[in-house]
Amino acid sequence: MTVTRRDAESIVLEGTCGAEDAEALLQMLIETPAARLDWRPCNQLHTAVAQVVLAAGPKVQGPCGDAWVEKWLSQGPSDSRRAP
Repeated sequence: MTVTRRDAESIVLEGTCGAEDAEALLQMLIETPAARLDWRPCNQLHTAVAQVVLAAGPKVQGPCGDAWVEKWLSQGPSDSRRAP
């Protein structure tokens, strides 16, 4: 699975995150709404997963490992969700 819980305060997206990972990510974010999302190890992010990230609004760590997604999101209205 490409969506894992590192500890009680962080969720990690790794490798190729397909559409089937969106539901698992959503469940983890519902269970731990204050968790930070580390998506640096992700090298390909399906738009279904990106939609969950955008809708849930978790604090994210670092740039997304998927260069296209990172470029697309960096053109958005705000980077206020970025974790320091």
